[in-house]
Amino acid sequence: MMKKIRAKICLAALSAALLSGSILGCGNTTGSSANQDGAMELLNVSYDPTREFYAAYNQLFYDHWKEEGGQEVTITQSHGGSGSQARSVIEGNEADVVTLALAHDVTAIEEAGMIDGGWIEEFEDNSAPYTSTIVFLVRKGNEKNIKDWDDLVREGVEVITPNPKTSGGACWNFLAAWAYQQKQDGNDEEATREFMKKLYLNVLVLDSGARGATNTFVENGQGDVLIAWENEAYLSMKEYPGEYEIVTPSVSILAQPSVAVVDANVKSHGTKEIAEAYLQYLYSDEAQRLAGEHYYRPSDPEILQEFADQFDLNMNLVTIDDFGGWDEAYKMYFDDGAIFDQIYEE
Repeated sequence: MMKKIRAKICLAALSAALLSGSILGCGNTTGSSANQDGAMELLNVSYDPTREFYAAYNQLFYDHWKEEGGQEVTITQSHGGSGSQARSVIEGNEADVVTLALAHDVTAIEEAGMIDGGWIEEFEDNSAPYTSTIVFLVRKGNEKNIKDWDDLVREGVEVITPNPKTSGGACWNFLAAWAYQQKQDGNDEEATREFMKKLYLNVLVLDSGARGATNTFVENGQGDVLIAWENEAYLSMKEYPGEYEIVTPSVSILAQPSVAVVDANVKSHGTKEIAEAYLQYLYSDEAQRLAGEHYYRPSDPEILQEFADQFDLNMNLVTIDDFGGWDEAYKMYFDDGAIFDQIYEE
């Protein structure tokens, strides 16, 4: 599960398989709307940790689409750091849909003229069919007694987190840590900068994506703590029972991955109807429960409550609105020369 792979889901054959390859996707990514067998083709360009969820969801959608319209569909997945994936679409990866880690990455594709304006209002809940948050994954026994963000800046604590320049999850990580320290120091920006500098001085490796960071921590045994998507942390505990623990920090952030149809591509591929249906079906009860089973928080509040024993629903979560929205936050913290670069280069 934790190997750096991407998934190609060949649902026309009623099978799902994870195959090795590059972040540009697998199989035919030229954008033709039907393969030689007459099945519709759809390319979903997604971020790192969604591999297992979409492997299962694609089968669910295949069955739904076949029953509703009598048509088969072959769905191909491409995975990598969310920022890198957005750039790959802009540079020619012919995605029909994108399911990325944060709205800013979808907006970048919009600004390249490939997604129509207003995409965030096309689907419910600001086009975020599931959410997550940021937690810590530590080894069983929590030898370094890590309980909150301030423990990550202690001398001798080795931290694993991906690079915000390429990973959407890493941006959420950064903002969660920033929000914690702002609450501690009364919104003193200089004190928060110093805290963040200490945090990143403790980072051993800045992997390009969240799954790479998980590999570094889980597969390679590096670091004392992984700053992780909640779903990645739970998945690691499932794959390696008894070896890891989840630590919930006192402050975290509501992470809202975004989905959108790539309008320029579906127009040329003739896949607009199926692309819209593919994303809309993420809001179905079946897909919402599937998301919960894969450790994402369903956007449907009633179905979320079905997973109350799995998730801590009382976490203190800030939101991206507390940072002025993604456009403002990205410009302030993650653009070239912005706060992250300033901190990391000091």
